[in-house]
Amino acid sequence: PPPHSRSDWIGPPDRRSNLRPVVFHVPPDESRLERRLRELRQETQAWNQRFWAQQNVSFQQEKEEFIYSRLKAKGLKMKDETGQKTTLNAEEMADFYKDFLSKNFRKHMHYNRDWYKRNFTITFLMGQVALERALRWLRWKKKNIGN
Repeated sequence: PPPHSRSDWIGPPDRRSNLRPVVFHVPPDESRLERRLRELRQETQAWNQRFWAQQNVSFQQEKEEFIYSRLKAKGLKMKDETGQKTTLNAEEMADFYKDFLSKNFRKHMHYNRDWYKRNFTITFLMGQVALERALRWLRWKKKNIGN
């Protein structure tokens, strides 16, 4: 973002995680609490990007392996005579999705637990930052009205 920007910038979706990265604005007068909040948000974003990039790569790889094994069992190839990709029907793919979710249940459960913890902490810090800013504004207003 340009130096005069006063807001966060959101980029295009990452090709592996499908999440949109954020470049966080750093105000010149950032307080310690504001910095703590920004750094937690940045760290959470990086953690989230890593998790979903790994999860999506794993998903695509296992999906391709599943399709290949099912097609092979049927005596079919990955592409038909016209060069089109051979696909499985919805019921067959539902088997894969169910199996994938079952295999990754614990991983998703831990991810969701950690995601909620992080979001609670971020929300709590946002409340503290809002209170800090309000108090700073009131002190500034009181000082300027008194003059």
